[in-house]
Amino acid sequence: MGRDTIADIITSIRNAEMDNKELVRIASTNITENIVKILLREGFIENVRKHRERNKNFLVSTLQYRRRHRKAPSRTILKRISRPGVRIYSNYQQIPKILGGMGLVILSTSRGIMTDREARLERIGGEILCYIW
Repeated sequence: MGRDTIADIITSIRNAEMDNKELVRIASTNITENIVKILLREGFIENVRKHRERNKNFLVSTLQYRRRHRKAPSRTILKRISRPGVRIYSNYQQIPKILGGMGLVILSTSRGIMTDREARLERIGGEILCYIW
């Protein structure tokens, strides 16, 4: 029985936001690095750095809202769609638009992990990993 690394990322970020933590520590794999790069590029994460501890690599991420010093931070909603037990696939024409395009869909395609906008531009579909808004 393997681990669901994508669900681990989502849960770590969700728990850190609920507890008003500044930093999130995520185990580093190729999939998690690609997803974190997308979150960084889209503005959901402030910055990312690699950390090595006891022969294990981790990604340490700073959440976006902590730098603004708001009293009521905005909450990022992350929802896992395709799971190890139930895989959800979509072609580029049927990729859902979250909040009319304001949200983000992360897909695993034949050309790597990308957002819904990139997949529509390249006209390729794939496995829908998660929704973020």
